[in-house]
Amino acid sequence: MVGAPSNHDSARQRIDKWLFFARVVKSRALAAKLVSGGNVRSNRDKIDQPSHGVKPGDVLTITLDRRILIYKVVSGGTRRGPAEEARTLYEDISPPPPAKDGITALDGLPKRDAGSGRPTKRERRQVDRLMQNDDDNSGG
Repeated sequence: MVGAPSNHDSARQRIDKWLFFARVVKSRALAAKLVSGGNVRSNRDKIDQPSHGVKPGDVLTITLDRRILIYKVVSGGTRRGPAEEARTLYEDISPPPPAKDGITALDGLPKRDAGSGRPTKRERRQVDRLMQNDDDNSGG
């Protein structure tokens, strides 16, 4: 029969609804935009339709602004509940974020206490002098 849902299809849920229920995004419209923008993959296949169905066992790769999430779907949701309930919908298999062991240009500068406010004029001049000395030394 065409149009009659089978038992196999009843376990599926729209990807935009699932992303909303799992609290990946704040609204279902944002979930649809995320999927339409090509930022979601299901089992390594790019999805571009928010109506794409996901089922338990699917692996979703979600690209957000500053991170990549890899979730294995455990179950479909029925509502957008609290965060504890949302965490039961997936298993997070994302790799840990890279360690921040890289040396930056600001490592040699004096450290300020967190929350101590803006630098004073004297401190700013000291930083400017250090930066100018670094520029002079690297130019030749």
